[in-house]
Amino acid sequence: MLIEVLKSKIHRVRVTGANLNYIGSITIDEDLMDAANIIANEKVFIVDNNNGERFETYVIKGARGSGMVCLNGAAARKVQPGDIIIIMAYASMDFEEAKTFKPSIIFPDFLTNKLI
Repeated sequence: MLIEVLKSKIHRVRVTGANLNYIGSITIDEDLMDAANIIANEKVFIVDNNNGERFETYVIKGARGSGMVCLNGAAARKVQPGDIIIIMAYASMDFEEAKTFKPSIIFPDFLTNKLI
């Protein structure tokens, strides 16, 4: 049996932009992506702590070291720059493997979106 478990989490980052006129996605600083074990085009689940919105999209690499976390396309309507969000990715795995799997969870400084 396969189950979905948390694979990666970027806990409490600040939205730096919302670009309605861009192809839908979330652009994330590549340093944050690497630290959380998230790759380009990976499906992610977003939770906005400011307004309660919850939605899915996919990841685009942002400039390394920029602190960029920008929602693009329709997702831009669900956030405001300055909102604090949580970004999560899940993986399917065997039930027994899931019992010992350890997700990559990072806690960047939400004022700068830099790794602590």
